[in-house]
Amino acid sequence: MNTRTLVSICTAAILSMAVQVDAETVVPTQGQSPETIQADTAACQAQAKTAYDQALAAASQATTTTATTASSTPSGGRVRGAAAGAAAGAAAAQVRGNQYENYDKLPSEVQQEYRQNQAKDAAVAGAVVGGASQRRDRRQQQQTQQEQAQQQAQQQSTQATQSAEAASKQAFATCMTSKGYTIGP
Repeated sequence: MNTRTLVSICTAAILSMAVQVDAETVVPTQGQSPETIQADTAACQAQAKTAYDQALAAASQATTTTATTASSTPSGGRVRGAAAGAAAGAAAAQVRGNQYENYDKLPSEVQQEYRQNQAKDAAVAGAVVGGASQRRDRRQQQQTQQEQAQQQAQQQSTQATQSAEAASKQAFATCMTSKGYTIGP
């Protein structure tokens, strides 16, 4: 076998041993044997995996320690409903009372008691309506907060994965370069 053929075979063997890692080509520059190339690649892939895991863990830890701002939940719905109901009930009682010609002839204490009773009934109804409205608002707010938290968690997860992948690629490239390889696209 002539020397030219031997060199062509060796070159083809070396180029075929170039390792493809995430669209990167590893080319030996110091005449490493195929066994050395495999051993170096395995060692650098292990370092890259470690870098990936560490970066992902750090990003996850940063995500969990990030303080989330809790907005206040709706409150006071029953009280506001009761107050509005009482005012409406008293006004309605006054209007209804004025519709009767004998209402003005009643003592003011009786008129006041009538308005108070009507206001109490309307206040109870207002409290019920206000409480129901408050519960509805609270449920809507909780649903919105859950949706926002899910979106934020998904974004943070994507960013953490991208950061970990970049760290992994960098660790692999640094390791292989230090062992005498050229990393190409």
